[in-house]
Amino acid sequence: MSRAFVFPGQGAQTIGMGQALAAAYPAAKAVFDEVDEALGEKLSALIWQGDIAALTLTQNAQPALMATSIAALRALQAEGIGVETAAFVAGHSLGEYSALCAAGALGLADTARLLRIRGAAMQEAVPVGVGAMAALLGLDFAAAVEVAAEAAQGEVCQAANDNDPGQVVVSGHKGAVERALEIAKARGAKRALLLPVSAPFHCALMQPAAAVMAEALAGVVIAAPSVPVVVNVRAEAVTEPDRIRDLLVAQVTGSVRWRESVLWMQGAGVTEFWEIGAGKALSGMIKRTATGAVTRAVGTPEDVAAAVAG
Repeated sequence: MSRAFVFPGQGAQTIGMGQALAAAYPAAKAVFDEVDEALGEKLSALIWQGDIAALTLTQNAQPALMATSIAALRALQAEGIGVETAAFVAGHSLGEYSALCAAGALGLADTARLLRIRGAAMQEAVPVGVGAMAALLGLDFAAAVEVAAEAAQGEVCQAANDNDPGQVVVSGHKGAVERALEIAKARGAKRALLLPVSAPFHCALMQPAAAVMAEALAGVVIAAPSVPVVVNVRAEAVTEPDRIRDLLVAQVTGSVRWRESVLWMQGAGVTEFWEIGAGKALSGMIKRTATGAVTRAVGTPEDVAAAVAG
């Protein structure tokens, strides 16, 4: 039975995530300690005892979710289930950084610093109130692309996240995204709703952030991953470090091709998807995408014990 390890993106954050893992596993606590040191602040205190509004700020949520994912992975490793037991790793948006860290392509401290830079750059790329994102439910990707194109009217409106067969997120200028809501409803979307996000991610408005990330990534060592990484913007496995670097830059403005990535992994023989870290959002998307796929969420000591028990 072939498995993939998948890593969640923004929106999965909760106060207290990873705390039980850190209490139960020294290797998990060491992850949070190293991230705190890399950032020069007690991010762990915010994650475990902080304010959810502060944790949800993009520059905090991104390294926090990565730290929680890697802590869960270290707990699994402590029980004898390492990343080498996976055929592939993949992550949703910022989760791609967690996947790269898991596979040894990026060091943990570098990953934390990159995500802090990425979060801040994405937040600063567009003034608050100028952009928006919306989920279109009940339309497939091709239909959502048509909706976005019709809604643009000279502004930016793009299909940003292809999450599963009936959930696509569009991103761009606020007015264009609001037009997309009405067009989507007229075209038969079951629901179309604005998302509570602080910036319009994964669209052309993020170009300033892509430039920042190109510079940040140029100064970081990327090794060949020990497990192939299925990347968002290509929906296929990549192992070559310079290509990984280029695709991480492209990912800032490019679509997260999650549905296609899941289908690609299933086509490559994956039958089990383990969601490593906070929440179960990816598991739901995977079940709606890959017929017959088995999912498992690993974010607590109990989850680790269940995984070990099989």
